[in-house]
Amino acid sequence: MLVTGIKSKPVYAPLRADPSGRYHLLLGSGPGAAPLLQVLTELRGDAPESLARSRVLFAPDAGTDAGTDPGADAGGGGAAGAFAAAGVAKLRTFADSGALLREFESVLAASVMGLRLYVAGPESFIGLAMKIALQFNLNTDEIRAQECGSKARRVRCVHCRETTEDVRTNIVQCVGCRRWLLVRDHYSRRLAAYMGVMVDAEAPGELPAVQEVFP
Repeated sequence: MLVTGIKSKPVYAPLRADPSGRYHLLLGSGPGAAPLLQVLTELRGDAPESLARSRVLFAPDAGTDAGTDPGADAGGGGAAGAFAAAGVAKLRTFADSGALLREFESVLAASVMGLRLYVAGPESFIGLAMKIALQFNLNTDEIRAQECGSKARRVRCVHCRETTEDVRTNIVQCVGCRRWLLVRDHYSRRLAAYMGVMVDAEAPGELPAVQEVFP
């Protein structure tokens, strides 16, 4: 069974704008657009001058914002159009979250003191963004995150150290060693993944029923 109640499992509060920040960097994936737009609305009300120092990096879901140029600085309908209308100073959309996170690293490499980071989207996206932010020594009080969308997990095999992506079931076959893994609630911020342990170690071949538990 899943091991619940482990304190390492992250909990993300709803996003709130921090007007005290000098610069505002907003990262979003899929349904994360709505919380980020709320942050921009709050900034416009509490510190409108900060919008001139705001930047959004956004990766829509497949089929969303059709027609938006993935490398464009602005434009398009849907979420991209809403971000532009909200008054964000810089906007880039990406074909996928991997491209977004690579750009995120470049942005952080050139960032200065006073940055506030806002992240919204599925938990796996948040975890990878947090991993990068911590590598660049952002303090936890400079980062805000809100989980929305798919609860699918990244699962790290404790046996071969490979990571299986987009896991939605209680057990999963490791992409590396092919062991069947129990998906635990133990989460590593350093790895941005949940731990998976061999589920049939004591009784080889005897597997529990596979159930979708992370829709």
